Amino acid sequence: MQVILLERVAKLGQMGDVVKVKQGFARNYLLPQGKALRATEANKLAFEAQKAQLEARNLETRKEAQALADKLDGGSFVIIRSASDGGALYGSVSPRDIAEVLSENGFSLERRQVVLPGPIKMLGLHGVQIALHPEVDASVTVNVARSAEEAEMQASGKSIQERAAEEEAAAEFEIAELFDDLGGAGDDQPDLEQ
Repeated sequence: MQVILLERVAKLGQMGDVVKVKQGFARNYLLPQGKALRATEANKLAFEAQKAQLEARNLETRKEAQALADKLDGGSFVIIRSASDGGALYGSVSPRDIAEVLSENGFSLERRQVVLPGPIKMLGLHGVQIALHPEVDASVTVNVARSAEEAEMQASGKSIQERAAEEEAAAEFEIAELFDDLGGAGDDQPDLEQ
């Protein structure tokens, strides 16, 4: 099916391009979202008549998106989740969760604007792309932690695994000291066999 793009669509084309797409993609996504028109002669003429208005609207929305991207880009947001000692989450962090956290911090976003290759399933710092406009993206850091204290520690550069290794080493040192003290106490007792 041939369609005329009304805005830039990633991996497809620019505004005004006539492209061939699968019928399902056009019927279920491009046409209902208002991103394209069927490529008929009447629609081509209508597009040429509206082209200036569409370009002006696109420029305006791009400026708004760029202003939001300037505020959002490089930001860090904390998400508190329960996890195992090894750092694996009980569940995952999805685009919806990230969109909610951004909305709580004053950024109006939809979950479809959060671009994740897959759900986040481990504690730590994760880079996330936010598609604000077909031509404007922003990058944020999502800090997934078990508590606010842990989030601060991760933000300073320590990982959960490093902290767990330090705690384990400290516990082993305390146990070794305890056994050394007990071993020394056994030497102080007099021999009863004499």
